[in-house]
Amino acid sequence: MRKQFTLSPVAIAAASLVSLVSVMAVNPALAAEKAKTKAAGKYVTGDFHNHSTCSDGSLSMKKLIDKSVKTYGLDWFVQADHGGSSARNCTLTEDPFEPAVPALGLTNSATGPYGTSNTYPVGGQPATDLKGPNQSWESTLPGGRAAIKGDGTATPKRMWRWQEIQEFQYKATEDESRARLKPIWIGLEQNAPGHEHVSTIVLQGQKPWPQTGVAGNATLQAQYEYCFDRSDTDTSRGAENQWDCSVAASPADSRINATARKITGNNSTATPDLGHAKTMEGIKWLLEKAPTTSLFVPAHLERAGAYNPTSSRGFNIEHLRNFNNLAPNIAFGFESAPGHQAADTRGEYSPNRGASLANPTAGIDSVGTGTYGGVGIYAARIGGVWDALLGEGRKWWFFASSDYHNRGAFGADQLESTQDFYPGEYQKDYVLVRKGSNNLTAEGIIDGLRSGNSWVAHGDLIDRLSFVACAANPALPQKAFKALIEKAASNAAINNAEVRMNGCATMGEKLVIAPGADVVVAIAVRDPQGKNYSPYSFPNPSLKQINITQPLNAPVLDHIDVIGGNVTGFVSPTDTAKYAGLEGSAAASNSTAAIKKVFSSANWTAGADGVRVMSYRIPAVKVSQYVRLRGTNLPASTPFETDANGNPLNDYDLLPYFDPAKTDPEQPGKVECSDAACPTHMRTVGGKKYSSYDVSAWADLWFYSNPVYIEVTNSVKILGAK
Repeated sequence: MRKQFTLSPVAIAAASLVSLVSVMAVNPALAAEKAKTKAAGKYVTGDFHNHSTCSDGSLSMKKLIDKSVKTYGLDWFVQADHGGSSARNCTLTEDPFEPAVPALGLTNSATGPYGTSNTYPVGGQPATDLKGPNQSWESTLPGGRAAIKGDGTATPKRMWRWQEIQEFQYKATEDESRARLKPIWIGLEQNAPGHEHVSTIVLQGQKPWPQTGVAGNATLQAQYEYCFDRSDTDTSRGAENQWDCSVAASPADSRINATARKITGNNSTATPDLGHAKTMEGIKWLLEKAPTTSLFVPAHLERAGAYNPTSSRGFNIEHLRNFNNLAPNIAFGFESAPGHQAADTRGEYSPNRGASLANPTAGIDSVGTGTYGGVGIYAARIGGVWDALLGEGRKWWFFASSDYHNRGAFGADQLESTQDFYPGEYQKDYVLVRKGSNNLTAEGIIDGLRSGNSWVAHGDLIDRLSFVACAANPALPQKAFKALIEKAASNAAINNAEVRMNGCATMGEKLVIAPGADVVVAIAVRDPQGKNYSPYSFPNPSLKQINITQPLNAPVLDHIDVIGGNVTGFVSPTDTAKYAGLEGSAAASNSTAAIKKVFSSANWTAGADGVRVMSYRIPAVKVSQYVRLRGTNLPASTPFETDANGNPLNDYDLLPYFDPAKTDPEQPGKVECSDAACPTHMRTVGGKKYSSYDVSAWADLWFYSNPVYIEVTNSVKILGAK
C-alpha cells in the first residue's frame, strides 16, 4: 500500500491563514459548499480504442478485457474493433483461456513477481493456431454458414461487423461488465469515408454495469457501422433489421443507394469529397439518434498523411472544424497520442509510410513524418493545429488510446513488446466522472470525456493532476492567496479530484474575469514513487547520454511546461484563407501560443509521496486566452529527444527504420542501448544495440492536460467551454 499524503510545507503556509477563511475557504469541504453547481467527482482511467480477432487483433474479447481491467487496472473499457467484416469468432476464449498474471505495478518489489526474468510464462493458445478466437464464425456457429447474414461469398464466410456487434459482441461486453463490476461496452473504430479512422461510440441501448435486470442491446451502434463505415459494403440493410440510413437533416438525399439505403460511394476521382460528405451524414445521424450518448473522435489522425479528396486518408484542420461545428457535443476532440507506441516506427508514423523495397514509391508521408515524444504533430507542435483550435475557443480535447492488436514478436503474456502495449499498461486517459467513482457509469464517463476535464499520461509519469486558474482575490496578500490556491490544488490531487471553489476553473472550463484582473494558475501532480509497468530496471539509455542514471521502470518527472495562447474567436467557413489548410499553414496555426512558464525541482514545492505543487501569477489580464500543460521525464537538450526549449523531437529521426532508397532496410538508431541487461530484441547494427521498440517508448514519457480557458468580459467570448 502507498503511504498517506502529508504536505507539510504547504500545510504550514495555509495554517497561517486561519484568520482569512471568512474571505475564501481553505477546507475542501467548505470550498465544495461554495461551488454547489458542480457535483463532486473522481478521476478514473480507461481506454476506448482496441482490437480483438473480430477485426485485426490477436486476442479474444475476454482476454483483452481481462488484461485491461484486471492486470492493468483500468476503471472502464470500450471494445472497438474496425468496421467491415471478419471471419474469426472473437467471443470464443483462448484454448485454454489464460487468466491474468500478476502486474508489475508501482508497489511491487524491485525484482518483480518472477524474479529477474523479463517475461511472464507464455500461456494461452498461440495466435498462429486456428483455435480459440482464431476459429471461424462459419466453423463454430450452430447454423454454420447459414447463420452469417448479409452479402458475402468468401470461404469461410466473413461476418459483417454490424452482426458481430448486434448479436455476439454486445452480450460478451455486457456479461464481462457485470461480472467485473466495471463499465465495459461496445464501440467502433470506424473506417471513416474520405478519411482514415475514427473512434465512435453509440451508447444508446447498451446497459453495462451498474445497470442490471433487463439486458441491453447495441442495435444503434450496429446500425451506425452498417450505414457509415466505408469498409461495410453489405447491401442487405442489416437483413431482418431493414435499416434505412437517411437522416432527418437530409430528407431527400439523392446519393443514397435505393437497395442498400445508404450512401455507397466514397472519395474518388469521379466523386471527390463524397466520402467526407458521408462521414458528415454519419455525424448528423449520431446527432439525431444519440445526441448525448455518442462520441466521434478521430484516431491517430496524422498517420495516413494529409487529406486527399480522391482517396480515404487524413484529416486537415478544416475537417476537424466541420465536425465540431456540426456537433460540438459529439465531435469534441482527437486521439493525437496514438497507440502502437512500441512499434518499430513509434505510433506507426513514418515518411513514405506503406513503401517497400519492391515498391519504394508506394508510400505516403505521415503528417510530421513521425510522432514527437509519442504524440502526433497536431498536438505536439506548440502553435500548431490543436493550438489553432483552442485559439478559437473550441471544445476540442486531447485523448490517447492503446490501439492494442498484438505484442509483435512476443506472446500475449510476455512483458516485452515490439508493437503494442495493453490498455492501461502504458497510456491512460484520466477523466473526471462526477457523483463519485462509486456511481461510475458509462454515461458519466462519456459526459466526462465531453467536458474536457481530462488528461493523458505515458508510463505512469504522473498519476494525479489538479490544474486550476483562479481569479486573484484583491482582499488577500499575494503570498497568502498563492498559498491558499496551492493548498486547494494539493488537496484535490491527494483526493484524486478537482478544485471546486468559486473563482476557479479547471480543465475544460472557463474562468470569466474583469479586464485587468490577475489570475493565479495552480498545479499539483503526483509523480508515483516506485515502479511502473516497464519490465526493465537498467538505466534509461536516453538519460544515460547526459550522465543521468535512472532506472527505466522508475521514471522521474523532470519538468512541466505551461503553454498558453490567445483566443480570437471562431473562424468562419467562408474565410477560406483561415478556415482550411495543412499543418503549418496560417489556418492551422496559432502564432500567440508559447511556453509561458516552466516548473521543475528548482521552483516547485516537493511534498510527500511524490506530490509536486506549483503556481504562477498572470498579471493584469486583458485578452481572452487559455493555458494547458505538458510534462516529461527528459530535460531540455536531451540528445535526439528534446530541443533546447524542451520540445519533443521527431521520434522517426531517432529510430529511422526503413529507407526504400537503400537495399538494406536495417538502419541504426541514434541512442545506444549499451547496458548488459539491454534486451536482445533491440535493433542491432554492427554489433551495437540501439534503444528501440518498447525500450525507446519507456525511455521517453510525457503527459498532456486539456486546457483551462480564461475569458475577459470585454474581450472575445469563449463559446466552447462553460
